[in-house]
Amino acid sequence: MNHPYRVVLLAGPSGSGKSYIAQRTGLPVLCLDDFYKDGDDPTLPWRNGQVDWESPDSWDAEGAVETIARLARDGRAEVPVYAIDADRRVSTRTFDIAGSPLFVAEGIFAAEIVRECHRRGLLAGAYALRRPRGATFLRRLARDLSEQRKAPRVLVRRGLTLLRAEPTVLRRQTNLGAEAARGREVLHRVAGLLAGHPPHPDQSRSSGA
Repeated sequence: MNHPYRVVLLAGPSGSGKSYIAQRTGLPVLCLDDFYKDGDDPTLPWRNGQVDWESPDSWDAEGAVETIARLARDGRAEVPVYAIDADRRVSTRTFDIAGSPLFVAEGIFAAEIVRECHRRGLLAGAYALRRPRGATFLRRLARDLSEQRKAPRVLVRRGLTLLRAEPTVLRRQTNLGAEAARGREVLHRVAGLLAGHPPHPDQSRSSGA
């Protein structure tokens, strides 16, 4: 099926700079972290007596794909707003891609939906962001501490666990169909995708063409 808009999926380990690179593309950005399940969802996976938020099963893949499908078809959709400190969705908002032929959907679990988005004709490209592990660890810890996502002791322990798991995470994401690439490479590939897209009629009208 042909859609007027298509998605670029951007995966990568936690703290690898997905949000930053997504914003630098200049495209509308959908945050896939907002599709985490609520903390009291009975389908959440557990590990060592606590919710395993690093597992793809803690995330609503079906809801993410359906939202991407609506955006690809209509250019607009209602999306959840998730509060990580509260472990739940707290509201919704309207996400409008404003006639852009492409939009980015970024998140640690983005690679989980590569095949389904491809099957449904929604996919323009899929990438797994990679960078030196030490830099990722420091960037993630600084971000999580500044946002007060959890208690500092929890964040440090989680950060060390993610540091060790990072090669496995990246390998899984590439096996799911995302291309491993550094930030500069992702930006270059997205620019190439945009060059292959003629302006959408909505854009032509808005620019006075």
